[in-house]
Amino acid sequence: MRAFYIVANPDKAGAMEAEREIREYLTQKGAVCAAFRMGRPEPKCRYTDPDQVPEGTECIITIGGDGTLIQAARDLAGLGIPFVGVNRGHLGYLTQVSGGQELKDMLNALLEGRFCLESRMMLEGQMIRGGRSVYQDIALNEVVISRRDTLKALHFRIMVNGQFLNRYTADGMIIATPTGSTAYNLSAGGPIVAPETRMMVLTPICSHSLNARSIVLGAEDEITVVVEDEGSMASFDGNPADSLCPGDQIVIRRSPLETVLVQLRKISFLQNLSSKMAGV
Repeated sequence: MRAFYIVANPDKAGAMEAEREIREYLTQKGAVCAAFRMGRPEPKCRYTDPDQVPEGTECIITIGGDGTLIQAARDLAGLGIPFVGVNRGHLGYLTQVSGGQELKDMLNALLEGRFCLESRMMLEGQMIRGGRSVYQDIALNEVVISRRDTLKALHFRIMVNGQFLNRYTADGMIIATPTGSTAYNLSAGGPIVAPETRMMVLTPICSHSLNARSIVLGAEDEITVVVEDEGSMASFDGNPADSLCPGDQIVIRRSPLETVLVQLRKISFLQNLSSKMAGV
C-alpha cells in the first residue's frame, strides 16, 4: 500500500498527535497520505465525507476508538477501501494498535504488504410506516430498538422471513452482526460470534421473561420487528433514527455492502478477545 487516508477523531486524547506522527512517517517512506478530521454529523455524510477521499486511496486509517472506525465505515462503505484502526479510546475490538512501536510496526506492515484483509457483513434496515418506507440506514455493529426516554417496558412482535417467531416484553431489542456481537449485544448477555462468520444475533434487552434468550439466525434471513407501543426509537450503530409509532415495522436484512478490515497477521480475533477479557 502506498496511498493512505487518515480519519481522526479530535475528541480523543492524543488523536491529533497520532495523526501528525502517521502522516510524517508515511510521507518519509515515500507514501501519499491525506487526512480528515471527523466533525459534527451532517445529513449528507454524517461524520466523514466520501467526496473528500482521494481517488486511488488504498487504505483508510482511523484514529480514535471502535466508534470512530464504525462511523467512518458506515459513511464510506460504498468505496470498498480497507480500514485499519489506531486505538485512542477504551476497549478496542476493531482497532489494531495503540501507539509507540506498535504503531510504527503497523505502518511498516501496511507499506510492505504484510497483512491480510477480512470482510465483515453489515446490516441494512428500513422503517415501514403505513406500508411505505420512511427511513433506511446501514449498520456494521447493530440495529437497536429501545425506549426513547420513559422507564417502561416495550412490547415487540418478531417475524423471521414473514413467519411469527415470538412476542417480547423488554427494554429493547438488538439485532447484531458478528462484528457487533462484542458490543451492545455482549453487554446485554448475548453470545460472542467469530467476526468472519455470516449470521445475525437477536438479543432482548432486559427481557421481562425468564425464558428469553438470544437467537442466532442466518445471514440471509429477514427480521421484522413490529412495535406495539409509543415511546420507542430505532438506532443504527448508535445513531438515532426517527421515533417509532405503534404498528411501525423495522425490517432488517444483510446489506450488500461490507466493511473490509486490515488484519495484521500476528493479531488474531481470539488473541484480541483474550486480552480484552483479561483487562489487558
